[in-house]
Amino acid sequence: MAGKEKKVKLQGAVRKVDKKVYLKRYWQLYALLALPLIYLLVFKYIPMIYVQIAFKKYMLNKSVWAMPLAKKNGFEYYIKAFNDRDFINALRNTLLLNLKDLIFGFPAPIIFALILNELPFKGFKKVVQTIAYMPHFLSWVIIGSLSLQLFAQNTGMVNMLIKNLGGESIPFIAESSHWVRNYIGWGIWQSFGWNSIVYLAAIAGISPDLYEAASMDGAGRFQKMWHITLPGLKPTIVVLLIMNLGYIMGGGMERPMAMYNNLVMDKADVIATYVYRVGIKGLQFSLTTAVGLFQSVIGVILILGANFISRKLGERGIW
Repeated sequence: MAGKEKKVKLQGAVRKVDKKVYLKRYWQLYALLALPLIYLLVFKYIPMIYVQIAFKKYMLNKSVWAMPLAKKNGFEYYIKAFNDRDFINALRNTLLLNLKDLIFGFPAPIIFALILNELPFKGFKKVVQTIAYMPHFLSWVIIGSLSLQLFAQNTGMVNMLIKNLGGESIPFIAESSHWVRNYIGWGIWQSFGWNSIVYLAAIAGISPDLYEAASMDGAGRFQKMWHITLPGLKPTIVVLLIMNLGYIMGGGMERPMAMYNNLVMDKADVIATYVYRVGIKGLQFSLTTAVGLFQSVIGVILILGANFISRKLGERGIW
C-alpha cells in the first residue's frame, strides 16, 4: 500500500512539473487569449448584472440593486408585454421572418457550395467565389438603399422598366406580401456566398479516395455528389442548423430597420425594432429588458432542444 501511495504522489508531482514547463513554454498563447477573455468579461458577462431590470421598476436615480421589485412578484412587465398587441405582432413577425429565412436561406449556401465544387475551371471558380462573397461586406444601410433604388413603386429602376414595357408597377416595398419576399431575397443574396465558405472547407476535407473509388465503380457527378459529398457535409449542416435555430427568436436590428417603412409595419415590425421603439425611444427600459430576456431564454431552449434531438438521431451536435 505504501508503494502505491508513493507512486501516486510521484505521478502528481510529475504532472505539476509538466504543467509548469508547459505554461513556461507556451505563455505567449495564454497572453494572446487574455484580450478576448477580458472583452467577453467586460462586454458580455458584467452587463448581465443589469438583466434584473426586467424584474424591477426602473429608476434612473437609483442603482440596479436599489431599484424596487416590480409588481406581481417581479413579473409585471412580462404580463404587460403579453397584453401588448404590438409586442404580439412583433413576436409573430420575428418568428415568421426568421423561419422563412431558415427555410429559404439555409439551403442556399449548401447548393452554391455543391455547384461551385463541380466547376472544372479554377479561374472561373475564383471569380464566382469573389463575386458571391462581396455582398457580405455591404452594410444593411447600403442594401436598403439599393432595394429602394431598384424596387420603389414610382422611381425604382425595375418598375420603370416594367412601365416602359407596357406593364403596371409592382409595389415591391409598399405592400406587405411583396415586402416579405424582397426582405428574404436580399437576405439570401447578402449571406449565401459568405456562408458557403464553411461548406467548401468541409468538402475540401472529404477524402479524394472516395471519389476515385466511385469513379472506378462508374458513378457520375451527380451520384458522387449525392452519395459522397452530401454525407460528408452532413455533420457540418447539422451543427449550423442547430446554431441557426437559436436565432429564430433573435436577429439584429440593422436589417429590418434599413428595409422597413410605415406601409408594411404589420409584417416588418420585429422584436428588435419593438425594443428600440418602445424601450429606447419610449423610455420603458424594464419592459423591453423583460422582452429581451424572454427572447434570449427561448433562443437557448431552441438550441438545447435541437442539439438533444440531433444527438438522439445519432448526430454529433454542438456538444
